[in-house]
Amino acid sequence: MKLFIDTGSVAEVEEIAAWGVLSGATTNPTLLAKEEGDPGEAIRRICELVDGPVSGEVVSDSAREMVAEGRALAGLDDRVVVKVPFSAEGLAATRELASDGIPVNETLVFSAAQALLTAEAGATYVSCFMGRLDDIAVNSEEVLAEIIGALGPDREAQVLAASLRHPMHAVIAARLGCEVATVPGKVLKAMLAHPLTESGIARFSKDWESRPEFGQWLRGLVDESAAAKR
Repeated sequence: MKLFIDTGSVAEVEEIAAWGVLSGATTNPTLLAKEEGDPGEAIRRICELVDGPVSGEVVSDSAREMVAEGRALAGLDDRVVVKVPFSAEGLAATRELASDGIPVNETLVFSAAQALLTAEAGATYVSCFMGRLDDIAVNSEEVLAEIIGALGPDREAQVLAASLRHPMHAVIAARLGCEVATVPGKVLKAMLAHPLTESGIARFSKDWESRPEFGQWLRGLVDESAAAKR
């Protein structure tokens, strides 16, 4: 499963892209509105940082206006994916954009029935919001499994798990077979943490520091390696 970051913050993408784990990003009007500066420049910079698909969302209600906005967003960078909210108008816009060769991320999909319509309209990604389902006491794991099962193993549309609130959402999405999960920065950071990892690192460091000559040996080895590459 590929990991995208869900954010409008260039600084956050810069930080986490350095880990080498990101394959793309998703933005939305809410996330971009939290940041200063031009949103188009932010989307372009995020494209550069992740060097993969980056979703930018349309904001109009009519298919005609969605298509116009989608074409404009796609013009920002070749890696832009147009995010379209699910609706009858959204499906019509998705079909037209997809016919133009513009990839679409159909967002706010909350059922297998909606996912089937989304896939038939030609969307590249079907985005199911796990956290929002859980918020209304609907089991997001069951809904996601139904979507994956309905679209089948030979599906062309990729199932994208969104609205991830904690690391287990990412684990569930991977276990069910989602192609992508888009994850907020704070959840990606939470995925780093485990008390046994932290205590193990502390123990290794303490043991290594008890033998200063080992540290000198390693520094010398690093210097030799650097010199050999000059």
